[in-house]
Amino acid sequence: MTFWIRRIAFYLVTLWAAVSLNFLLPRILPGDPVAIMLGKLRRGGRQLSQETVDAVTALLGGDRGSSLWDQYLAYWGRMVHGDLGISSTRYPTPVGELIGQALPWTVTLVGAATIISFVLGIIGGAWVGWFRGTWVDQLVPITTFLQSIPYFWLALVLVAVFSVQLGLMPIIGAYDVFEYPMGPDWSLPFFGSVFVHALLPAATIVISSVGGWLLGMRNMMVQTMAEDYVLTAEAKGLRPSRIRSAYAARNASIPSLAGFGIALGFVVAGSIVTEQVFSYPGIGKLMIQAVQGLDYALMQGVFLVITLTVLAANFLIDLLYGFIDPRVRRNG
Repeated sequence: MTFWIRRIAFYLVTLWAAVSLNFLLPRILPGDPVAIMLGKLRRGGRQLSQETVDAVTALLGGDRGSSLWDQYLAYWGRMVHGDLGISSTRYPTPVGELIGQALPWTVTLVGAATIISFVLGIIGGAWVGWFRGTWVDQLVPITTFLQSIPYFWLALVLVAVFSVQLGLMPIIGAYDVFEYPMGPDWSLPFFGSVFVHALLPAATIVISSVGGWLLGMRNMMVQTMAEDYVLTAEAKGLRPSRIRSAYAARNASIPSLAGFGIALGFVVAGSIVTEQVFSYPGIGKLMIQAVQGLDYALMQGVFLVITLTVLAANFLIDLLYGFIDPRVRRNG
């Protein structure tokens, strides 16, 4: 019980610090974010209501009539009610709506690619570690080399080969916008279009990340093979396949769960370079647009969602890790 209380308290404090930092960032930036955002909103002769001006002022800390503490409490109040402000680059669309539109694409693409790379890396690493010293060890330098290739270069190579030269894959987008001009459609052909458009971005992520999982699992597998319980299982005459799966691989994969939790948390952040290269409408591309357009409200909203997701994923994996390994609970 002490372990669970300590972990919950730690993540609550971390959550408070992250949200507070998100509140302070626009207020410590040089210049006047409020004036910049209001100027962008007034482009093209737009008339802004007083409610919009007050909302932008309160969001970015330009309300000189109230104290910083009052602004801080008001900020927390808006966060609790899900009010993330209005985007200046896509006025008058709320930030929450933009994030809600981009989030499913990122979670589906990056989440699926992360899970696939993790599963392939763990299975491949267990196999290579079990047959260490044989020809399968050559998978380690190959996958490590692929992991060292920059994201953007690998993405451009895949586009040049499979899209430009061979014409097998689409170049950009999450679906065929010419076939579905009105937006996403809940039909089987639409999901087929989404699947085809996601192949190259997902392949980029998997190829670039599977090497790390494989190398880490391989090293842990080699270390686990020297443990006493594995030697005891061998002395009992158990089948090699049972020793590999139930004794060696099962225990060797435990440290990888922590890294997998962190990777899952950052799924929401998206693969910024990959989404930008393929013009994929995810959180990563949305973040780049917010930074380029100095859209402070959108930047704050994206950073907040990413922070909350990373903390939630790490919290769940931390609790799961403590449940799987009793030593963590005793030492925590």
